[in-house]
Amino acid sequence: MKTQKLIPLLFIPVSFFSQKIPDKFMVDDDGITVEKLNKSLPFDDNYNKDNKIYTKGKRFVYSYYYQNTEGKKFLIGKGPEIQEKDYIINDWKFIDFDNQNEETVKNITLEPVPGNIFKTQIPEYNQTGISYEYLMNNTHPLTMETTGAIENEMNVWIHPPRGSFFEILEINPFPYIKAPYTVGNKWQWKLEIGDHWSDKRWLEWKGGIENNYQYEIAGKKKIPTKLGELECFIVTAKATSRIGETELISYFNPIFGFVKLDYKNIDGTKTVLELEKVE
Repeated sequence: MKTQKLIPLLFIPVSFFSQKIPDKFMVDDDGITVEKLNKSLPFDDNYNKDNKIYTKGKRFVYSYYYQNTEGKKFLIGKGPEIQEKDYIINDWKFIDFDNQNEETVKNITLEPVPGNIFKTQIPEYNQTGISYEYLMNNTHPLTMETTGAIENEMNVWIHPPRGSFFEILEINPFPYIKAPYTVGNKWQWKLEIGDHWSDKRWLEWKGGIENNYQYEIAGKKKIPTKLGELECFIVTAKATSRIGETELISYFNPIFGFVKLDYKNIDGTKTVLELEKVE
C-alpha cells in the first residue's frame, strides 16, 4: 500500500558558526546558513530561485546497498504492514543482494518540491522541499517522505533519506559542505535526536542524545561515478554522542550535488548511496 509520510524537523540542532556572513543571510534555528526572508517575495524566490543543484524539474536517482559487519551486502524489501495511528506503513526487511525480487527496493529518488511543503505546520519554514521515494523494482514505491534541503553560496546541507531502514541515517552525519570550498576547511555542528529514531535492529536507547559533528573538506579529486568521471570535494565527518560514533564520507560535485555517500553506521555496518542519473 502506497503511503506518504511527512517528516518535519523534530529536533533542535545548534551550530558553532563563527564565520562572518553577508547581510542577506542568517543562521536559522537549525544552525545552517539560509537566506533572510523577504516578505514581499514568494517562498520560491526566497529559498529556491538561487539553487543550482536542487531545482524544480530534476529527479536524482540513487542506487544503494547495506553491508553488514561480515562484509555481506543487502538491499531492503517490503515487510508486513504496520498500523501507526491514522496511517499504515510497510515495514521492511533485508534482502540478499543476489536474491532480489519484485518487492525489493532497488532505487531511491530525490525530487525538489516547489513552495513551502510544511506551510500548515511550519509557516516560517526556510528550506527547499524535497521528496524521497523508495522504488520497488524501480517503479512502485514502498514508501515516500517529504523533507528539506538548504542550498546557497554559503553551504549545501540536506536531510538524508530517512524512511524504513534508512531511519538509521538520522544518527549519522548529514550531508553538508560549507564555504569556502577549500581543502582543509573544518567546521562543527550539533544536533539533538530523540529516541523515536532508535531501533532494535541497530541500537535502542532511551531519552534524547546530542550528536556532536566534526566536518572537514579532506580532498578534491576526480573520481569514477555512475555519471562518469567527476571532480568532487571529499568531505569527511564524524558524529559522537553518548551512544557511540558514526561516520560519513561524502563526495560533492558542484553540478550534481552529493554523488556518493559512504556511511559507517552506529553498529559498525555500512550504508552506501551512489547517484546513478539525473532526469
